[in-house]
Amino acid sequence: MGKIIEGNLDAGKLKVAIIVSRFNELVSKGLLGGAEDCLKRHGAKESNLDVVWVPGAYEIPLVAKKLAKDYDAVICLGAVIRGATPHFEYVAGEAAKGIAKVSLDSGVPVIFGILTTDNLEQALERAGAKPGNKGFAAAMSAIELANLIKEI
Repeated sequence: MGKIIEGNLDAGKLKVAIIVSRFNELVSKGLLGGAEDCLKRHGAKESNLDVVWVPGAYEIPLVAKKLAKDYDAVICLGAVIRGATPHFEYVAGEAAKGIAKVSLDSGVPVIFGILTTDNLEQALERAGAKPGNKGFAAAMSAIELANLIKEI
């Protein structure tokens, strides 16, 4: 068997940016709290964690592109909640495509931590109202992938 390469969960030497959508801020703040908790529990230094607020999820990919040049990982957090118009599909789809493109183009883990839910209750549940927080999960992915990229 060949070599097995894995990323570890040590954030002690990582420089991480967290982009947070101000739209649906109640949900975004919960996701941010979960991400910060995860990073700190895994050894991240506060001086190596930067938080950047943007107006909404649609604006996240542009800011991620700028930040990917200077960070080991970028975590993108927000919530797009379905409404009565097709706006949901456009915003969620373009945010997802943009974030994936930035990650592939830059070679830096750019993590999609944007909730796409049918209603506010579902979003709040995933932002920590019930056990589990998708911001925490996004940060775990960022730590593991950033360390994996360094190993490859």
